[in-house]
Amino acid sequence: MNSATKRSTIYFDEQLHEALRLKAAHTHQSISEIVNDAVRAALLEDQEDLAAFQERVAEPTMTYEELLNDLKAHGKL
Repeated sequence: MNSATKRSTIYFDEQLHEALRLKAAHTHQSISEIVNDAVRAALLEDQEDLAAFQERVAEPTMTYEELLNDLKAHGKL
């Protein structure tokens, strides 16, 4: 393991831990590697979502009521 790693205690649901343990054995990875990969993927997805929100910040918005009225006016409701 990399010397720049930090140790943390995480409490998993029993069934989730068993699934992680089996996946680790099947893929020849440690549970830590699997969890680190999953956390990286989740953080990357968050970063992509935030970038998408930033790109659309100048777009016009409408209220829920306006949306419903527009759908009704166009025969969608």
